[in-house]
Amino acid sequence: MTSDLWMTGDAYEAYIGRWSRRVAERFVRQLGVPASRRWLDVGCGTGALTSAVLAAADPAEVVGVDPSEGFLTTARAAVTDPRASFETADARSLPFPDDRFDVVVTGLVLNFVPEPAKAAAEIARVTAPGGLAAAYLWDLAEGMQLIRHFWEAAAELDPATVAELDEGRRFTLCRPEPLGRLWTEAGLTAVSVGEIKVPTVFTGFDDYWTPFLGAQGPAPAYLATLPEARRTQIRELLRSRLPTNPDGSIPLTARAWVVRGTA
Repeated sequence: MTSDLWMTGDAYEAYIGRWSRRVAERFVRQLGVPASRRWLDVGCGTGALTSAVLAAADPAEVVGVDPSEGFLTTARAAVTDPRASFETADARSLPFPDDRFDVVVTGLVLNFVPEPAKAAAEIARVTAPGGLAAAYLWDLAEGMQLIRHFWEAAAELDPATVAELDEGRRFTLCRPEPLGRLWTEAGLTAVSVGEIKVPTVFTGFDDYWTPFLGAQGPAPAYLATLPEARRTQIRELLRSRLPTNPDGSIPLTARAWVVRGTA
């Protein structure tokens, strides 16, 4: 068994955090929210989206919530703007009154929430009337290439186990139709779904591979359960298949699906 839990901020940053920051910046700018609004970042993790809100949206305040104390420790150390604060909370039971925020956002989180419909309902509840609720998730089935390459290689060597663990198969929410439906069924209106695509260029194979050794998230956690010989097989299969430029860099891309709606 592997774990979907994310507990260590530094390991997450090396694996996904550096790329999630790029998506967060694009996401906030696309929302086009006027300045001086009250924001909530649900499942704030290490603070990538909170930082993007502060940099690009000039909020009156932004509150980040996450169930992981490890992530919150990283976020508090990284985000020192006095307009930002962080609290421990579950997305399915937000500790805020109705209509508390003008904008409620969540990035790369809802597929890990056991009951995403409850989280969506809570997001709608704390969003002020006329306010904006928006979320984004990696396209794990096709567009998140760094993870897709890993699972495809692993599946050749361990097809039965990988069939149950592959995030592209398991997280059906990470597609446009179910993501839009989640927002509509939460009572939000004017719901729309779009995409964001960012480059994820690795300086070399070690830059790609080493973060998978951090045991954080489904793919690295699976890798940590394997004997050294099998890990080596996966590593070398990936090395032979990843697209590589003459300078050794590995040019991949990452796509996220984005949903937005009005309370």
